[in-house]
Amino acid sequence: MEPVAHLVKVSVPNYLSNLPIPDTIGGWFRLGVKDWLALIPPSAALAGLGYMSYKAFCPKARAASSGKINHKIQKNVSKVVNSVDIEDITEKAAFCRCWRSENWPYCDGSHGRHNTECNDNVGPLLINKKN
Repeated sequence: MEPVAHLVKVSVPNYLSNLPIPDTIGGWFRLGVKDWLALIPPSAALAGLGYMSYKAFCPKARAASSGKINHKIQKNVSKVVNSVDIEDITEKAAFCRCWRSENWPYCDGSHGRHNTECNDNVGPLLINKKN
Protein backbone atom coordinates (compact mmCIF):
# COMPACT_ATOMS: atom_id res chain seq x y z
CA MET A 1 0.00 0.00 0.00
CA GLU A 2 2.93 2.36 0.52
CA PRO A 3 3.57 2.83 -3.23
CA VAL A 4 -0.09 3.73 -3.78
CA ALA A 5 -0.10 6.12 -0.82
CA HIS A 6 3.11 7.75 -2.09
CA LEU A 7 1.61 8.10 -5.55
CA VAL A 8 -1.59 9.73 -4.25
CA LYS A 9 -0.05 11.87 -1.52
CA VAL A 10 3.29 12.92 -3.02
CA SER A 11 3.86 12.16 -6.71
CA VAL A 12 0.57 13.29 -8.23
CA PRO A 13 0.29 16.52 -6.19
CA ASN A 14 3.91 17.41 -7.06
CA TYR A 15 3.24 16.70 -10.74
CA LEU A 16 0.04 18.78 -10.75
CA SER A 17 1.63 21.67 -8.84
CA ASN A 18 4.42 21.89 -11.43
CA LEU A 19 2.03 22.15 -14.40
CA PRO A 20 2.15 25.55 -16.13
CA ILE A 21 -1.49 26.54 -15.59
CA PRO A 22 -1.86 30.35 -15.81
CA ASP A 23 -3.91 32.40 -13.35
CA THR A 24 -5.57 34.58 -15.98
CA ILE A 25 -7.10 34.09 -19.42
CA GLY A 26 -4.35 36.17 -20.97
CA GLY A 27 -1.78 33.87 -19.42
CA TRP A 28 -2.86 31.08 -21.76
CA PHE A 29 -1.67 33.18 -24.71
CA ARG A 30 1.76 33.68 -23.16
CA LEU A 31 2.50 29.98 -22.70
CA GLY A 32 5.47 28.64 -24.62
CA VAL A 33 5.74 25.44 -26.66
CA LYS A 34 7.26 23.54 -23.73
CA ASP A 35 4.37 24.63 -21.51
CA TRP A 36 1.78 23.42 -24.02
CA LEU A 37 3.61 20.10 -24.39
CA ALA A 38 3.58 19.67 -20.60
CA LEU A 39 -0.23 20.10 -20.62
CA ILE A 40 -0.83 17.32 -23.20
CA PRO A 41 -0.65 14.27 -20.86
CA PRO A 42 -3.08 15.53 -18.21
CA SER A 43 -5.42 16.86 -20.92
CA ALA A 44 -5.38 13.48 -22.69
CA ALA A 45 -6.04 11.70 -19.39
CA LEU A 46 -9.01 13.96 -18.62
CA ALA A 47 -10.38 13.55 -22.16
CA GLY A 48 -10.05 9.76 -21.91
CA LEU A 49 -11.73 9.70 -18.51
CA GLY A 50 -14.55 11.87 -19.84
CA TYR A 51 -15.01 9.64 -22.90
CA MET A 52 -15.04 6.43 -20.84
CA SER A 53 -17.58 7.98 -18.46
CA TYR A 54 -19.74 9.01 -21.42
CA LYS A 55 -19.62 5.48 -22.91
CA ALA A 56 -20.34 3.88 -19.54
CA PHE A 57 -23.18 6.08 -18.30
CA CYS A 58 -24.87 7.55 -21.39
CA PRO A 59 -27.37 5.09 -22.92
CA LYS A 60 -27.22 6.79 -26.32
CA ALA A 61 -23.46 6.20 -26.48
CA ARG A 62 -23.91 2.43 -26.55
CA ALA A 63 -24.43 0.68 -29.84
CA ALA A 64 -27.93 -0.61 -30.39
CA SER A 65 -28.26 -4.36 -30.53
CA SER A 66 -29.54 -5.76 -33.81
CA GLY A 67 -31.56 -8.36 -31.91
CA LYS A 68 -30.20 -11.18 -34.09
CA ILE A 69 -28.83 -14.27 -32.45
CA ASN A 70 -27.71 -16.28 -35.46
CA HIS A 71 -25.05 -14.37 -37.38
CA LYS A 72 -23.61 -17.09 -39.64
CA ILE A 73 -25.29 -20.54 -39.48
CA GLN A 74 -27.26 -21.48 -42.64
CA LYS A 75 -28.30 -17.92 -43.43
CA ASN A 76 -29.71 -19.01 -46.79
CA VAL A 77 -32.68 -20.85 -45.21
CA SER A 78 -35.68 -19.26 -43.52
CA LYS A 79 -35.56 -21.49 -40.42
CA VAL A 80 -32.61 -23.54 -39.19
CA VAL A 81 -33.70 -27.01 -38.08
CA ASN A 82 -31.34 -29.87 -37.29
CA SER A 83 -32.13 -33.38 -36.18
CA VAL A 84 -29.88 -36.00 -34.61
CA ASP A 85 -30.84 -39.65 -34.35
CA ILE A 86 -30.66 -40.79 -30.72
CA GLU A 87 -28.99 -44.05 -31.80
CA ASP A 88 -26.09 -42.02 -33.21
CA ILE A 89 -25.23 -40.70 -29.75
CA THR A 90 -22.66 -43.03 -28.23
CA GLU A 91 -22.29 -41.80 -24.67
CA LYS A 92 -23.18 -38.12 -24.57
CA ALA A 93 -23.51 -35.16 -26.93
CA ALA A 94 -23.18 -31.41 -26.37
CA PHE A 95 -25.31 -29.21 -28.60
CA CYS A 96 -24.69 -25.50 -29.19
CA ARG A 97 -27.21 -22.95 -27.92
CA CYS A 98 -25.23 -19.76 -28.57
CA TRP A 99 -25.07 -19.98 -32.40
CA ARG A 100 -21.32 -19.31 -32.34
CA SER A 101 -20.09 -22.89 -32.91
CA GLU A 102 -17.99 -23.67 -35.99
CA ASN A 103 -19.20 -27.29 -35.74
CA TRP A 104 -22.95 -26.56 -35.69
CA PRO A 105 -25.12 -28.08 -34.18
CA TYR A 106 -22.49 -29.53 -31.83
CA CYS A 107 -20.87 -27.31 -29.20
CA ASP A 108 -17.20 -26.45 -29.64
CA GLY A 109 -16.87 -24.15 -26.61
CA SER A 110 -17.45 -20.89 -28.52
CA HIS A 111 -19.96 -19.87 -25.85
CA GLY A 112 -17.03 -19.13 -23.50
CA ARG A 113 -15.79 -16.26 -25.66
CA HIS A 114 -19.39 -15.15 -26.33
CA ASN A 115 -20.15 -15.09 -22.59
CA THR A 116 -17.06 -12.99 -21.89
CA GLU A 117 -17.75 -10.50 -24.69
CA CYS A 118 -21.50 -10.16 -24.09
CA ASN A 119 -21.64 -10.69 -20.32
CA ASP A 120 -23.92 -13.66 -21.00
CA ASN A 121 -24.24 -17.09 -19.36
CA VAL A 122 -25.25 -19.43 -22.19
CA GLY A 123 -23.93 -23.00 -22.27
CA PRO A 124 -24.46 -26.17 -24.29
CA LEU A 125 -27.36 -28.59 -24.16
CA LEU A 126 -25.96 -31.92 -22.89
CA ILE A 127 -27.70 -35.16 -23.76
CA ASN A 128 -26.55 -38.32 -21.99
CA LYS A 129 -27.41 -41.82 -23.14
CA LYS A 130 -28.51 -44.14 -20.32
CA ASN A 131 -27.17 -47.70 -20.35
